[in-house]
Amino acid sequence: MVRIKAFYGIRPQKELASRIASPPYDVVDSAEARELVKNNPYSFLHVVKSEVDLPDTTDLYDPAVYRKAADNMVKFRTNWMLQDDTPCMYIYRQSMDGRSQTGLLAVQHIDDYLEGKVRIHELTREDKEKDRITHIDTVNANTGPVFFTYPRDIVIDTLVAQSITGEPDYDYMTKENVRHTLWVLSDPDAISRLTKAFSLIDQVYVADGHHRSKASAMVGKSRRESNPHHTGNEEYNWFLSVLFPANQLKIIDYNRVVKDLNGLSPEEFLGSIRHDFTVKEVPDALSARPAAEHDMALYLEHRWYRLTLHPEHYAHARPVEKVDSALLTKHILSPILGIENLRKDKRIDFIGGSRGLEELQRLVDSGEMAAAFALFPITVRQLMEIADADELMPPKTTWFEPKLQSGLVVHSLEDKS
Repeated sequence: MVRIKAFYGIRPQKELASRIASPPYDVVDSAEARELVKNNPYSFLHVVKSEVDLPDTTDLYDPAVYRKAADNMVKFRTNWMLQDDTPCMYIYRQSMDGRSQTGLLAVQHIDDYLEGKVRIHELTREDKEKDRITHIDTVNANTGPVFFTYPRDIVIDTLVAQSITGEPDYDYMTKENVRHTLWVLSDPDAISRLTKAFSLIDQVYVADGHHRSKASAMVGKSRRESNPHHTGNEEYNWFLSVLFPANQLKIIDYNRVVKDLNGLSPEEFLGSIRHDFTVKEVPDALSARPAAEHDMALYLEHRWYRLTLHPEHYAHARPVEKVDSALLTKHILSPILGIENLRKDKRIDFIGGSRGLEELQRLVDSGEMAAAFALFPITVRQLMEIADADELMPPKTTWFEPKLQSGLVVHSLEDKS
């Protein structure tokens, strides 16, 4: 069973919601965050990227960054946010490019993570994990939700639809043309039915937020171990989640750029690729865009190429080995370019597909990168199969759009008196 519950959400005053809600901490870097807050003192980036309020030479893991985040959280709660008087759940809908996804925002018990009912598909990085642990512990709150998915359930679909009544509490568009709509659900009967329905779900899957989910579990575990009167019901046992049915989600491509060709000339590099791929030059990015699994694109020396992997390299592979990001690593990045550790090698970077193939072309044409690879996105079904097999995908394989916003609803780890 999956354990969720209602909670006393901390959320923006209605007229400030669109100005407070911000991108997640890991979607913008410090420089981008500083630009975004220049004319917006209400941006929740002051909490999730609090280095924006410190000198730009400040190390991201300096204790001052976490103290500033905690101070800013107090400021937001005092001046611009309110806390619900009764435990609530929240219906959160996002609409983008003609489609929408509607999820249930609640808190989930950390035992679901510790007992394997939260299925993961990526490893966490130790430095990022420690960063989120310190942030959650210092701010004493979950400031950004974990993005979960689960196999579609007709009962839950019906209950969520029935819970959307009246005008939404928040409804606004971002500059990225994403509409965010949220309804506050305070009816105890509706909450009870949703809680029971999710208790019949065996497991949920992390779509986005591996570091947030693990860090939340580690903070809760640490606090229960240091509390001699621990009961299991304290707020630190729960973490902020949004749960979406899998049929509503879309994964887009997550692409790669490399700084050099490992000492090879462009001709030598292309020759090496031809051992495992059919290589065809095409006139432009539109022609190069991958149209199916195992179809990749390469941008090199102002030219686009279609790369099609020979079938014998994946025909009998395990599900995780068939993922195109893994095949690219196995057949090009590692043996030809000498990139063995995608998490640590500084010669490779990752570009979300929302930026388009034009961004890949720009990075190479500018000389910042030597080559770019565009991949066909995996499916939610593949993600679930890999997680169920207890296997892990290569880093930066999934990119979900739209992203959940931070600051729309916050979960305090402090019990409400």
